[in-house]
Amino acid sequence: MTNQDEAFRMLDTFASVGATHFDLTHINLEGEKRGFRPQQTLSQLKNSLPRLFPGATARQNSIIVRPHSDSAQLIQLDDLKTDALARVHDVAFLTLQTSPGNHQAWVAVSGLKNGEETKEFARRLRKGAGADPSASGATRITGTTNYKRKYEPDFPTVTIVDAAPGRIVTQAQLESLGLVAPPEPAPAVIPIRSRRKHLAVEGERTWPDYERCVSGAPASKEGDGPDRSMADFFWCMMAAQRGWSIEETANKLMEVSAKAQERARLHDEGYALITAQNAAAAATRGRQTGRGA
Repeated sequence: MTNQDEAFRMLDTFASVGATHFDLTHINLEGEKRGFRPQQTLSQLKNSLPRLFPGATARQNSIIVRPHSDSAQLIQLDDLKTDALARVHDVAFLTLQTSPGNHQAWVAVSGLKNGEETKEFARRLRKGAGADPSASGATRITGTTNYKRKYEPDFPTVTIVDAAPGRIVTQAQLESLGLVAPPEPAPAVIPIRSRRKHLAVEGERTWPDYERCVSGAPASKEGDGPDRSMADFFWCMMAAQRGWSIEETANKLMEVSAKAQERARLHDEGYALITAQNAAAAATRGRQTGRGA
């Protein structure tokens, strides 16, 4: 079942904070991509969605959009618990419920430049707000059904919990509310000569056993298996400890991790790199602690 008015309300709220285009993706019950339309304008989406809804329902496909804005940076805070949701209530322009007990909030931030500055601030905001650090920046359209195998046969409808059209905040506002984690020190760079000397003593680098990381990961909050995000993080941290670079680790993660591959199918190629960067930083902090820093 779909609710066209609810879907249009969500799109209009994104537009109110500067979203001009949306990438549209269809995925099936298994999370596999079944259709993709990039750079759709608001009017194009509103014209096409009523025709797409019946087919999506018949095929049990979820409809997902990724908003793009040239004026404000739109940051997704996913998997928020009740207390975290309350903390961001006054700064979020849109809050959604994607399934019972699962919420996400969207924050529009002015004054950020595209590129590394935005990625770093988004990472710090997600960490400070208690959100999923690997949020993709794409979301299911409200008023549509969230088709996931774990929910069948009672698939939930994505709904709007709260909306504040036009609400754009600054970095300073978010920091004053204690929602932004402090910057982390850059990962230490091991000189090539030192790395070669280390490898000569320790032997050739090897990759960690990914399946052992999966089997040792804590259970996901849904209780349907191991937490794949944590497995990916621990695997990347072990790779960093063995001397692999961030880029090498991110590329290898794309080979071994089904979650990283799924994110890439949803046009979130940055998941692997962000996970590798965060894990490398954690490995560096561990080394510094071990030295009594």
